[in-house]
Amino acid sequence: MALRSLSNALQSFVLYWENSWPASCFSWVSRSWLASSKEEQNAPHLPAPRSDACLRRGDVVSLSSGEMTSPPLPSRTRVPRLRSASGETVRVQELPSRAMPDWADPFLVPEDGGDIFASRFWYDAVLGHALPADARTAVALIGEDEGQILLPLLRGPRGLRSLATPYTLEWRPLSLGGDDAAIEAAGRGLGAWLRHRAPMWFEALDLQTPLITALARGVAASGVSVQPYRHFGNWHEKLPPGQDWEGYLDTRAPVLRTTIRRKLKRAGREFHFELVQERGATLERGITAYEAVRAGSWKPSEPFPHFDAALMRAAAAGGALRLGVLRLGVLRDMAGQPVAAQYWLVSGGRAWLLKLCHLETERAASPGTALTALMIQGLIDRDGVRELDFGRGDDRYKRLWVSERRQRMGLVLAHAGHPQGLMEVARHRVASWLGRDA
Repeated sequence: MALRSLSNALQSFVLYWENSWPASCFSWVSRSWLASSKEEQNAPHLPAPRSDACLRRGDVVSLSSGEMTSPPLPSRTRVPRLRSASGETVRVQELPSRAMPDWADPFLVPEDGGDIFASRFWYDAVLGHALPADARTAVALIGEDEGQILLPLLRGPRGLRSLATPYTLEWRPLSLGGDDAAIEAAGRGLGAWLRHRAPMWFEALDLQTPLITALARGVAASGVSVQPYRHFGNWHEKLPPGQDWEGYLDTRAPVLRTTIRRKLKRAGREFHFELVQERGATLERGITAYEAVRAGSWKPSEPFPHFDAALMRAAAAGGALRLGVLRLGVLRDMAGQPVAAQYWLVSGGRAWLLKLCHLETERAASPGTALTALMIQGLIDRDGVRELDFGRGDDRYKRLWVSERRQRMGLVLAHAGHPQGLMEVARHRVASWLGRDA
């Protein structure tokens, strides 16, 4: 009671202060403080958080109040309702462990669902091996019932942003499958929550996705600015039904067709091809070969050197890994030194190229070209893949293998009632006037 009386007195002082000075200078301060104060007063009383040593996998800690709840079993009917007593339908909660909580399973796509970057094994690999040690991860649960949406997030110096890394080829909000009206309502709730708060950043988006379109429409309807920006280019190609490797090869440029056939003949004489898909000693040997090739390639050091191996092991467990290694034949090296390596992820008729590399000392033999051809041949003829995705960036070689480019975008959700939000809104408007990307 004493704390509540003190809080009421402070609120009265802020109201007096606001009325005594120009509202244009101080209104955003008082509104933001009052909103957070009321939220804390109305928040349900929960037990105090335990120490990190007592945390279980999937426990959820609130960033705002420090409360923690043990998540229910993963099912649509047991997704936690994180609505506070103040009526807000958005709650942002910290992830104390480096894995998605068990109750998030209904939002995640199965490993064979054709959306690797919305699957559990992807997020668990990223959370465990692709973030700095001091990274603060969180999830935001917005909307209600079938319209609920889960946003995996990172808390950074500029505020909350999507849990996307340099390895992420696509990020999207995770939904339970609600219709456009429910998703738009969730967006309005998110927009209302963002008013007078720091901006929220979404990255690696496909803005043609209906879910993102409806969510952004709801956020904009709440008075929050939705600012798009270009993130990275993505080269891919959808293959026509029934097309095999030879049919695919016939659609390539004549120069590439000739080069591929010549390199494959040479590879058959000088190299040995290995394909690894399952866990075990063969996979560990393949990972060792991949890491050795990468160390001798042109590529800079990995910012998170354990991520690739962790992702390959997780993908192999779910049947999604295709790791290819090209080794010197016995006539050149009895030990079979690896000279090129790459790995793909396969799910739901789609294949994504995550990494590829070759030894600089073997560049003249083009082992990377031969290995890419061998991998694509297997992906089409053996796995029945209908879409090839060459990942981030506009590297020149990609357009030789796939023919279509799409732009991955980012969104800044900014409200002018917060100083940083005002700066983002102004920056984007100036960029628009100048005809530039913000």
